Amino acid sequence: MVENPYLPLEARVEKIIDETPNIKTFVLKVGRKIKFETGQFVQLTIPGIGEAPFTPSSSPSQTEKIELTVMKAGLLTGKLHETKEGGIVGIRGPYGRGYPFQDFYNKEILILGGGVGMAPLRSLLLTLLENVDKFKRIVLCYGARTPEDIVYKYAFPEWQKKRKLEILRSVDKATPEWNETEGLVTVLLDKMEMDLRNSVAVVCGPPIMMKFGTLKLIDLGYRPENIYLSMEKNMSCGLGKCGHCALGKYYVCKDGPVFRYDLIKDVADIWL
Repeated sequence: MVENPYLPLEARVEKIIDETPNIKTFVLKVGRKIKFETGQFVQLTIPGIGEAPFTPSSSPSQTEKIELTVMKAGLLTGKLHETKEGGIVGIRGPYGRGYPFQDFYNKEILILGGGVGMAPLRSLLLTLLENVDKFKRIVLCYGARTPEDIVYKYAFPEWQKKRKLEILRSVDKATPEWNETEGLVTVLLDKMEMDLRNSVAVVCGPPIMMKFGTLKLIDLGYRPENIYLSMEKNMSCGLGKCGHCALGKYYVCKDGPVFRYDLIKDVADIWL
């Protein structure tokens, strides 16, 4: 019997982690193993409300559970934030294309993230660290609005100990206790020296941050084909049928959500 691609699998909310005042991580247990590639997305269903796309924040090597880090921003995410441990949601997918890791081998990898964009980047970072000997160097530049808005605060101390990984963080508005960089996340790029002939950059975050982050990378000397973007669009069906996520000649749900910048840089309104 062929499975209905529109029918979600039942998933139980096994654990909820409060990340920031408006961001939570939901650890979901599905009745069977979940396999996905870093950068792919799933559709999350709230019964009686609807569904929306989210990129997993957990490592693909963890197949018994899947983690989604979600910011409260509307009706569906608001209802999800009201869900208690033990509650039931739906999952379908994964969909789309993830990061082409073979293209990253033996290179320096610069990760530029902002806000809740750290959610899919966490999955990427965990995968890189699990295969760290395949890469020359990993640099994470992450920015948030305030120190309180930093996601995965508890994880950074352990990440800081990982070999081949360097981390720089910034906040738009610092508190007296903050002893790292103050300013937009793009200011961190001025602190880094990368081997541009052997480096790729990955960008994920709010659209305005992605726009100016990408332009900054170009100014620094990155070639468009060496910049990878995790794009956001209204991915409804997930199968390239409804057309809601059209991006020029591409469908984000099928051809993305990870795109090389050179493939989409001439598409009008890509940052909307």
